Amino acid sequence: MLVIVGWVVALACIFGAYVVIGGQIAALVQPTKFIMIFGGAVGAFIAANNAHALKHTLGGLASCFKGSKYTKGFYMELLALLFELLAKVRKEGLMSLESDVEEPDKSPIFAKYPAVAADHHLVEFITDYLRLMVGGNLNSLEIENLMDNEIETHQQEEMHVAHAVAKMSDALPAFGIVAAVMGVVITMGSLHLPPPELGGLIAKALVGAFLGILLSYGFMAPLASVLETKASESTKVFQTVKVVLLASLNGFSPQVCVEFGRKVLFSNERPSFRELEEDIKSRKGK
Repeated sequence: MLVIVGWVVALACIFGAYVVIGGQIAALVQPTKFIMIFGGAVGAFIAANNAHALKHTLGGLASCFKGSKYTKGFYMELLALLFELLAKVRKEGLMSLESDVEEPDKSPIFAKYPAVAADHHLVEFITDYLRLMVGGNLNSLEIENLMDNEIETHQQEEMHVAHAVAKMSDALPAFGIVAAVMGVVITMGSLHLPPPELGGLIAKALVGAFLGILLSYGFMAPLASVLETKASESTKVFQTVKVVLLASLNGFSPQVCVEFGRKVLFSNERPSFRELEEDIKSRKGK
């Protein structure tokens, strides 16, 4: 939502000031220039990426207009889920999690935490490493290394979308120059026209450069920045799970394990110690 608000503010200031100093909006309305610039950038973007990246980018761009799902409430639910799983391990042993790990969609524990259960990748991450813990064939250092590799892979995939959009943003001013040069070519072929008409052709040519810069720095660059933030947020949730499970492997109690996880959260999403403690206690009675 803030993306749209930012765009409205930018356009209002740019075009509002332009009108105040005597400019005419009609002179900037050049649909063919827009198609030339944005269409060229989109074509280059398609040529530079494979089908998977294109699909991933479209999904990522759609998420820019939605709020983050990784809120304080989401993390409190995640930490409460991990606490309950680890408390079951402490009470009944690792083998007691076998059914929850193999079929999380049928697990009564996961069913109590719908926001986390709806995140397929997160549930898969949790159950995969709980399965390795149940197997008991790997020590904590080996599991930590494996977690780090998987988290790094996830981050690279998420950041690829941001980088792809950033490269498209960087290309838009160049396509604006292309449009401007093509306008100059038309102008040079019309030198026989009177000065007022030549001035109009030159103005139309310059609009190409203006649109390229505006689309780049006013629209696509902010989207790339938002995508980078979302990639960081989606990585943080895996890091939280990692810290909690490794703390459990090192013998800490469930309460201390979730405290480790709470500490790695961003400050705007981190619940206080008391908030988390009261939330976990309230869920025990459900």
